[in-house]
Amino acid sequence: MSSPAQFRSPGSVRDLSRTAVLHLSGSREGFAAARDFTHRTLDGWSLEHCADDALTVVTELAANAVLHALPDPPQDAGDVRLRLSLRRSHLVCAVTDPSDDLPVYPHAGEDPLLEHGRGLHMVEALSEHWGWTRRSPVGKTVWAMLPTRTHT
Repeated sequence: MSSPAQFRSPGSVRDLSRTAVLHLSGSREGFAAARDFTHRTLDGWSLEHCADDALTVVTELAANAVLHALPDPPQDAGDVRLRLSLRRSHLVCAVTDPSDDLPVYPHAGEDPLLEHGRGLHMVEALSEHWGWTRRSPVGKTVWAMLPTRTHT
């Protein structure tokens, strides 16, 4: 079994016993790194049963941050970070970005066949809770809490 500490690179990942952080780039390689990081972290925390939902949530949150926050980030605003935190009965997947624009949740009645705009619906469906928090001086963190207990 691998541990998040095994793939830590200085400056890009901070690994604590129940928290792991990855700085994301706005490229395809960055998304692949986020998925690999999530998979390895969950492996190390013995949460393989949460992997499918967590990978979907991380991919959606990271894509939203890169697509909507990185094209025109405020000067000196920072970068995009993925944080995975293990709590007593939840895995928290959080993506912080430099944009003050809040996530856009498509309204009921919009065309369900649109190519874009369904990501937060998927995040909502897979998580017990999700939301966002404004950051100071700029930016926000969008987070989702996924249950870690298996249903028997």
